[in-house]
Amino acid sequence: MAKRDDKALQQNPHALREQREKNLEVAIGRQVRELRKRQRMTVADLATQTGLSVGMLSKIENGVISPSLTTISTLAHALRVPLVQLFSGYEEERGCMHVKAGEGVEIERAGTRAGHQYHLLGHIGSNNSGVVVEPYMISLDSESDQFPTFQHEGIELLYMLEGEMGYRHGDRLYRMEPGDSLLFDSDAPHGPEELMSLPIRYLSIITYPQQR
Repeated sequence: MAKRDDKALQQNPHALREQREKNLEVAIGRQVRELRKRQRMTVADLATQTGLSVGMLSKIENGVISPSLTTISTLAHALRVPLVQLFSGYEEERGCMHVKAGEGVEIERAGTRAGHQYHLLGHIGSNNSGVVVEPYMISLDSESDQFPTFQHEGIELLYMLEGEMGYRHGDRLYRMEPGDSLLFDSDAPHGPEELMSLPIRYLSIITYPQQR
């Protein structure tokens, strides 16, 4: 098994972030209270520095009201933190899609031929990661079919499930068997070239930058 000593791979995939609040007002209030206490300020002290009433600050800290952007900016200045830090405890909704077996959407991509099926296994649109991921289940079942090479932006991962094929990437041909994977820069010409044992099924996961 290949091993790499690469700092880029040292992220703990099981790490958990601190629990975040799903209600924005409560999240802001909690941050204001924690920052105030951390700086050993009373509610009256913060009221004096911001010009807000003690009652108003109490409502903000308890998440009872939704403060205006001007008020949030005033609080951030008084607490000597960036404005965005007051939103740091808020948990935005994160996308998730569950596709049952056999329910992937069959689509046509450029270069699709008879006997060459693409099933899209899920899609998440605009997100905060800055990355788009397209997972496909690809099936090849026609020995006579000829396939073009593809080129597109991003990184692609193939994982072989069934059959055998010779897969072209640039000027090299890789023999792919069940359990094999191939990770590559998809800007180089690539695609199945030799269909050695049919039917062939493999996962293709394409990632590329999200257009902002």
